[in-house]
Amino acid sequence: MLKIGLTGGIASGKSAVAARLRERGAVLVDADALAREVVEPGAEGLHRIVAEFGEDVLGADGWLDRPKLGALVFGDSARLAALNGIVHPLVRSRAAAIVAEAPEDAVVVQDIPLLVETGQGADFHLVLVVDAPDEMRLQRMLEHRGMTAEAARSRMAAQATREERLAVADAVLNNSGTLEQLVAEVDRLWDDRLAPFARNLSAGERAARAGGPVLVPARVEWASEARRLMNRILKLTPAGQQDMVAGDHIGSTSIPGLDAKDVIDLQLTVPNLDVADALAPALAAAGFPVIPGITTDNPKRGHPNPDDWRKRMHANADPGRPVNLHIRAAGSPGWRFALCFRDWLRAEPTAAAEYLALKRRLAAAHAGDTSTEDYAAAKEDWFTSIEEPLERWAKQSGWQPPSRVS
Repeated sequence: MLKIGLTGGIASGKSAVAARLRERGAVLVDADALAREVVEPGAEGLHRIVAEFGEDVLGADGWLDRPKLGALVFGDSARLAALNGIVHPLVRSRAAAIVAEAPEDAVVVQDIPLLVETGQGADFHLVLVVDAPDEMRLQRMLEHRGMTAEAARSRMAAQATREERLAVADAVLNNSGTLEQLVAEVDRLWDDRLAPFARNLSAGERAARAGGPVLVPARVEWASEARRLMNRILKLTPAGQQDMVAGDHIGSTSIPGLDAKDVIDLQLTVPNLDVADALAPALAAAGFPVIPGITTDNPKRGHPNPDDWRKRMHANADPGRPVNLHIRAAGSPGWRFALCFRDWLRAEPTAAAEYLALKRRLAAAHAGDTSTEDYAAAKEDWFTSIEEPLERWAKQSGWQPPSRVS
């Protein structure tokens, strides 16, 4: 199943987005509704809140007086943390039970106002952020919720900043216009990305890619996207084995200022390829199915032991973000080459310029291709030719590969 984390600041329009996603067929898990459920009379959450904050937070009918409790915690970080420590684990447990009951091919959307604050972004295939300028959100609270400016700003201050939310977003839904515009944006996201992603995930297939190589100007967002993706991948590591894997952003998108295909290359380092094979089912479930038949790297001509360059190759099932995931054994030639080549291009502008000229020439030559396979193969001779200067640079600069995997 495709698991989506939906979040947004107060008065951003998140509820409207959640409602539309449910209309389009998503299974909706509403954290706010669950937060109310776990503090109903007789519930464990209510007992623990009374023990922490006193019986004054109860109304005459025995239900939680939410305004009274809110007045106690907002603006007091310690008391807010205590409340969150009670409610959030209970909400997560109830949400997990609902998700477990959903069909395997479902799109499950978890509406979580404090997704950023609670660090849950890596738990989902995608994080959607509903965004609106702070002043617009403030105005909505004043006009539609009857709040005072002081109370509204206090609520906003208790949440993550707009910048913090945007930093975890895989997709941003802009709600600075009309409701009709927001709904149309949700529909486009569903049709173009969420529904195809869910189908690919269910079938265990990567997202389709067609056409020859298209280079685009370097984007600063590539680095943050790579970190977000690798955090999800590393979270799949079994408990107690975190020191056995490591992740890096490699390839052209890891070189600041270098034009590249808009495909992020990641390298997952493992002790050996048996570990890679053991991780394959979890990677597929996380949206990174294996690409069968790819076991070696290009820069292997002339090497007496081409098997030393073996790897496993996965790609993203998400049509909105192409990703190549290379899994290599620590210490192997392919693993070392990928890291050294990246750091060489970062350190040597002349080498980066030479590589860019090659890429542009070959991209033009293969622009009419139906895939990028011939473009990639055409770079093989150049990769072989730079092995000696690459090693010379590594020796002169004192470069050493990381030693993060036991």
